[in-house]
Amino acid sequence: MFKSAQSVERLIAELTRLPGIGRKTAQRLTFWILKMKKDDAARLAQAILDVKEKVRRCSICSNITETEPCHICLDSKRDRTTVCVVEEANDVLALEKSGEYRGLYHVLEGALSPLDGIGPEKLRFKELVDRIGSGVKEVIIATNPNVEGEATAVYISKLMKPLRVKVTRIARGLPVGSDLEYADQSTLSKALQGRQEF
Repeated sequence: MFKSAQSVERLIAELTRLPGIGRKTAQRLTFWILKMKKDDAARLAQAILDVKEKVRRCSICSNITETEPCHICLDSKRDRTTVCVVEEANDVLALEKSGEYRGLYHVLEGALSPLDGIGPEKLRFKELVDRIGSGVKEVIIATNPNVEGEATAVYISKLMKPLRVKVTRIARGLPVGSDLEYADQSTLSKALQGRQEF
């Protein structure tokens, strides 16, 4: 059996740890990196290190940021009466690309999944409830349209009921079983426009 250089094997093994990257893709990426100029490879490595060293969670919304608070929470032009609840920070990026939403966000850092040991105490529900008292009139639920996302949406709806805040859910313009980050801008825009009370 052919065995390549130890450092090549190590890079392939590390790349296969990334989501959606199998051994063949890891091999292709490794050989692409081998063909890169040393400066380009150094920039890639530095970009990875910078993300790990500089990026953190916003203390208000839990979006990823290099500043405290994040640029969205700091933006005085945003509608502070609406909070859009998403599962992950990459969902914020997807919704921002639509250009349709101009309110604030709240990142839960996941979705309810009892089978995976993710209960309400592991997500940022308490922080969401704490934010509602500050002039928020509408909570838009933008969790993924899958079993975990739906369970999370129902849980949020029940949490918000005693707070007398309007709760809406983005429209079903998104295919069931997909993730927000893979939806196109037009689909996300229509989903936001067609949201309904939950």
